[in-house]
Amino acid sequence: MTTSLTGFFYGLWSLRSSRPGPGGAVPASSPPRRRLAPSIFSGLWVLSVAALLSGCASPITTRVTSFNQWPADTAGATFSYITPVDATRELEQATYEGYVQAELEKRGMRRAPGGQTGRLQVDVAASRQSEDKTWLQPVYQDHLVFLPPYRDAAGRIFPGVWAPDPFGPRYVGDRPVQVTVFTHSLRLRVLDTLGTPAGKPPRTVFESRAVYEGGSGDLPLLMPYLVRSVFDEFPGQNGQVRTVKFDGKTGELLKK
Repeated sequence: MTTSLTGFFYGLWSLRSSRPGPGGAVPASSPPRRRLAPSIFSGLWVLSVAALLSGCASPITTRVTSFNQWPADTAGATFSYITPVDATRELEQATYEGYVQAELEKRGMRRAPGGQTGRLQVDVAASRQSEDKTWLQPVYQDHLVFLPPYRDAAGRIFPGVWAPDPFGPRYVGDRPVQVTVFTHSLRLRVLDTLGTPAGKPPRTVFESRAVYEGGSGDLPLLMPYLVRSVFDEFPGQNGQVRTVKFDGKTGELLKK
């Protein structure tokens, strides 16, 4: 078995390294080649894979749950925002409300003048939390095997070389990996005051929650995607749960 494997590897090696000399003659022996130690070879392989993966941006994925009883006569309706309970994030809240305003205006609604309450009252609430989780990651070792010097049937002598294990990387166990998972969420509610009896709260006509879970802890960077996720296919089917994906580089909505 060892002899056949050695012959196989040297057959490939000889095709790559042995070249005919002048007149088609093949040298009786080839000069020894430099050997790469297994640790060096493995390190180069890991760096190559890391460089390849770093150039690939993962999609931004959100999960959206929506409920609605959307009225048919909202074209041209005015809207205003419900004052949030937390007044310490005024500028941040105003930024997120601006994202929502842009989406509502695309759908024919307009913001009520300052100091006035619109027909539609919009409640925008954003939250962020983090959790440390431990995963079991499989570990594989990609060993090299040393092939001793070899003489072929023509009498050519080849020096010993390190070659990939013919059985490929081998599973050697699992290792615990601790990662911080961030969960960002946006809850959007739209209430309709039209026809609401005096002293009664307005009825909710749209309610949606978009959630992102991943390694990014920057809520301001993710909020535009959460808002766009909520308004994707707006108002949508009542009780619908869907996944929305965006291109990680361009930010474009990926087709379903």
